[in-house]
Amino acid sequence: MRLNFLSVYEVLWKQPTAQGNPLRLTPVFPAGCRPAGEPSSEVLSQAWVWRAQIDCTEGLAGQALAVEGLEAFSIDVLVRVEHADGRSETHLLKPNDPLIKLDDTAGTRGSLTYLVLGVEHIALGVDHLLFVLGLLLIVRDRWTLVKTITSFTVAHSLTLAVATLGSVHVPAAPLNAAIALSILFLAPEVVRVWRGQSSLTIRHPWLVAFIFGLLHGFGFASGLATLGLPQGEIPLALLLFNVGVEIGQLAFVLGVLALERSFRVLEIHWPRFAQMAPAYVLGSLGVLWTLQRVALMFAVVR
Repeated sequence: MRLNFLSVYEVLWKQPTAQGNPLRLTPVFPAGCRPAGEPSSEVLSQAWVWRAQIDCTEGLAGQALAVEGLEAFSIDVLVRVEHADGRSETHLLKPNDPLIKLDDTAGTRGSLTYLVLGVEHIALGVDHLLFVLGLLLIVRDRWTLVKTITSFTVAHSLTLAVATLGSVHVPAAPLNAAIALSILFLAPEVVRVWRGQSSLTIRHPWLVAFIFGLLHGFGFASGLATLGLPQGEIPLALLLFNVGVEIGQLAFVLGVLALERSFRVLEIHWPRFAQMAPAYVLGSLGVLWTLQRVALMFAVVR
């Protein structure tokens, strides 16, 4: 949303589509705003775009904006306002809080929204975290752990960048099925480690981390792709979002390592079935999610 002349704002409203139809989401402007001119809309490959002008006699500074219908969807809405004096602000509306009040003294602080979004995306991405957990259960020394996590980071950063910049697009249904399959792939490898066996994955976990990290990067990109980022803000958003993902991922890795170390220091000896539980949890969830997502993939094709 950009301020044009005195009280007239140019509005760009972009939202994802479901089976070619726009979601039932409606931006709600302050009571003092009125339409100025005829709006226009178009349907793109994965989004519906609406452009209009609104005349807000009192301006938007200090006013409230909302999105009607957001409570019914598990998505976030990015709100960006560019004022005529060069100030800009960015906010993130969530289903449990679909209203924001614009700041009278807005500055660049809104850019940190992308950092927070990255942390939230990895924190809520259970499938991504389970894959990282599987890698941690396979790796047995610190140097290999550093190589493995670095490899996974480099890989998903690459595909996150190319997907967000629009260079490559991967359909969501088969991508999600492949991510679930990556979790299922690691479960037998964890069992082999505990049995003292070896495999390519156990000898070179960094290689497997890189290959599957490419898939997970496309999954991370979904957190930005649905927001409809302004073209000029994509580089900054991509950088901060990726940093947020890495902060969340690093916090998870350090948490798991700290937990493992505490067990050793306290000399806690788990029974055999408890030691094998993580592998069977990974395998069970991997099978369940793979079947669910493959079924969803065929349903979408129909």
